[in-house]
Amino acid sequence: MESLSDTFWDVVISGTGLQQSLLALALSRSNKKILHIDKNDYYGHHEAALSLQEAESWVAAVQAHAKPGYSHASVTKPEGTTGLSFPRAYSLALAPQFIHARSALLQQLVSSGAYRQVEFVAVGSFFIFKPPQDASQKPTLARIPSTREDVFATTDIPAKAKRGLMKFLKFVLDYENSPQTELWQPDANIPLTEFLSKQFKMDNQLQTYITTLSLSLDGKITTKDGLTVIHRHLTSMGMYGPGFAAIYPKWGGLSEIAQVSCRAGAVGGAVYMLGNGVKTVDDYTSPIELRLHSGDIIKTRAFVEESDSIGVIGRPETTRLVAIIGSDLKALFETTIEGAPVPAVAIVAFPAGSISTADGKASEYPVYLSVHSSDTGECPKGQCVCYLTTLTPQESGPQDHLLTQALDSFLLSVSDDQVPQCLYKLSYTRSGGSDGDGERLFTIHFSLKPVTLSFDDSALENVRKAWKIVMCDEIMRDEAVDKDYMKFTDRQNAAEDDET
Repeated sequence: MESLSDTFWDVVISGTGLQQSLLALALSRSNKKILHIDKNDYYGHHEAALSLQEAESWVAAVQAHAKPGYSHASVTKPEGTTGLSFPRAYSLALAPQFIHARSALLQQLVSSGAYRQVEFVAVGSFFIFKPPQDASQKPTLARIPSTREDVFATTDIPAKAKRGLMKFLKFVLDYENSPQTELWQPDANIPLTEFLSKQFKMDNQLQTYITTLSLSLDGKITTKDGLTVIHRHLTSMGMYGPGFAAIYPKWGGLSEIAQVSCRAGAVGGAVYMLGNGVKTVDDYTSPIELRLHSGDIIKTRAFVEESDSIGVIGRPETTRLVAIIGSDLKALFETTIEGAPVPAVAIVAFPAGSISTADGKASEYPVYLSVHSSDTGECPKGQCVCYLTTLTPQESGPQDHLLTQALDSFLLSVSDDQVPQCLYKLSYTRSGGSDGDGERLFTIHFSLKPVTLSFDDSALENVRKAWKIVMCDEIMRDEAVDKDYMKFTDRQNAAEDDET
């Protein structure tokens, strides 16, 4: 067998994050010599899913400044709590993004056949957190209606407001066509909230419901972008079954898709090495020369760089709190439509100003909480995992105390006689991401993407561009090759779990 140094590689892919792994999937039938390495000892990179033991090692690495793009990481195990299971009973996702049914990612997983190796669960209801009116009351959750049936069924919206909401939902479903385009295009770049007030006379409550469906982390999404996201949500409803618009990959979210994609690359002949990163790159020569941490010097025609970034000046960082709760919070995962699957994920939004910081200042940005039941495979039965996310105001620093307050308020809102216990907390800050995707001859760079709650299909175009660069000795990069990209026939006589 040839050594790493003796082999001339068609491409070396550094990092097993989602973009790099999808590239490996796209190249899995190319018959090229592919070396796929990762300096980490686990798959997934920024999309990894970690056991409790791995999470603590990851936190230590962040604290040692060995994880670019991350800071202020810590693990807390509240005193006096019991019920935490063994470390590998948990799979905590660094990228707990759900995927809308209309996403191009799902289309590519289907056309490549990789979907057979991924188990999905349904994302159920979206809720709004409502603070109490006075100290004698508890906070509550209100379900956000997103279908005609939901609007008629809800008791949280007055009849007159329901008519306005129905008018808006009908408008969004056809917003890309005339005469609807004439209504919104003049206001395309103003805040969506202003458009809703101006054209649909919506009050603040209905505006909050709509902007929550836009999944905007700063709450200031434009009319054009907001309508695009909400249209995707509404048109995704019922695509794969009644009662839900999005799905979530079981066993750790996007990490599972990354691992399945890497498995397809390995079946196609790619060589995989964990715990071995790139130390230096000389890409001013042809072929490109790489020195690995292992000491090996390898040569390759194309190189895909790690997607590490310290962020973009002016783009807010994100604070995230991951909490394991000693209750299944079953009431959040009820079906709302007959015949719908039992959901495993519920989304709760805390609008800006609905909770306060430790010094009494109202929250500047919304807080989103994604609640995952044990059906996601991320925790044992009888427990759930909560992922809380908010932007970090530049003048305020990490918002872990605000997220803890949001978590406590949420648990109070879903409690009966006893407030559910928090068994474990992982908190960290992530950079705002980078706009640095690009290429330099045959060196390809995937940037660290901004945090989003649902998967952003824009990342897929960069993977496709990289695929064309690697394949350019066989096809012209400027030619249309969509008919071949990510479209595979089943392998003959292959074991079931080797199919791609």
